[in-house]
Amino acid sequence: MIKYPFSYPLTFPFWKEKLAYWADKNFSFFAFTLGNDHQYPEGPFDSYFFGGNKELSEKEIWSKEGFKVGIIGYDFKNQIEKLSSVNSEFFALPELCFFEPEMIFKLDSTRIHSSKKLSEKFFIEIEAQIIPENPSVKCSVYPQITRDQYLESVKTIQNEILEGNTYEANFCQVYSGTFHSWDPIAAFFRLNELSKMPFASLFKAKDKWLVSASPERFLKKTGSKLIAQPIKGTIRRGATPEEDAKNREKLISSEKERAENLMITDLMRNDLARVSKTGSVRVDELFGIYPFPRVLQMISTVSSEVSDDASFEEIIRATFPMGSMTGAPKISTMKIIDREESFKRDWFSGAFGWIDESGDFDFSVVIRSIIADLKAKKLYFGVGSAITIDASAELEYDECELKAQALFELLRGN
Repeated sequence: MIKYPFSYPLTFPFWKEKLAYWADKNFSFFAFTLGNDHQYPEGPFDSYFFGGNKELSEKEIWSKEGFKVGIIGYDFKNQIEKLSSVNSEFFALPELCFFEPEMIFKLDSTRIHSSKKLSEKFFIEIEAQIIPENPSVKCSVYPQITRDQYLESVKTIQNEILEGNTYEANFCQVYSGTFHSWDPIAAFFRLNELSKMPFASLFKAKDKWLVSASPERFLKKTGSKLIAQPIKGTIRRGATPEEDAKNREKLISSEKERAENLMITDLMRNDLARVSKTGSVRVDELFGIYPFPRVLQMISTVSSEVSDDASFEEIIRATFPMGSMTGAPKISTMKIIDREESFKRDWFSGAFGWIDESGDFDFSVVIRSIIADLKAKKLYFGVGSAITIDASAELEYDECELKAQALFELLRGN
């Protein structure tokens, strides 16, 4: 594990923003992760900065030792199972996009912790870095399907449930837009003000960007322990502590939400069992209710002891895509949602994170996230919910609007 013996206080204002703009000029790839001090089971993301110029090949992603940072796109599913993605994409994105960082910092509110000694010149450059005065973060976005089309698709999925082809399907819609200029760095820090999440992430891959306010962990490995934390179950935060408590009780008491969560928890138990020691898979917490800035979420935590010979690639192939973004059973449900959805998900509902030199890793689910291509001058974000036989199509549509609220506020400049 990397040690960080060098610690530097940063007293000038907006040093994280300055570091990001400096990195944009100096690296083809860089990433920020922020845990925002969330009291999350098994902890939120550690707060990191990674910068580098070496993109990794698929072979290197799976086999090369050392730190690796990047994204596994949702459509990597097609390499795991006999599946395809026939919907149109907004712009080309690699299914696997990782880089090798040459600069790694752990961050806290006032300090950078580095494994290497940093020069005075570095800090002079960071402090002198200019932050744009009026960065462009607005972009008009439009749904690709109408509300009526959404409602009709939900009915179609519920017919598939009646036919026994799926039990639960995570159906997503998409909003997209074009721009003349858009500042992903400013957008990230603004989004983090609007909605501080435990897996906040900014990722640059040349012209492609991820701006993420994700609430959900896909998979974490610490030593021999694997941890999956599917989210299923959402309700609006109350305007008062009393209303908040009522909404919390309403969520935990909902048979529908508990059934959704339980199905995906069972799916993740089965996935982990494929790469874990016999009898080691356990549910550490079922139906935990956790507060976020705008919503309460139902989170379950599943853990296991990974098999001694399980590689990173084998773990990913056994568990990806995460069940919370597919539904159950996985393969038949992925075929249904690919048919009913209007877009190729690409990075949306994939996983973002890092692997360290000891083989430990932490990956979030790419939701509540904007994906942009500055060369194509396009961006999009997806939003979805679990469709079960008891689901109300109208309420599921409203839930999608609630989940996307912070993204709308950012892009509309509210």
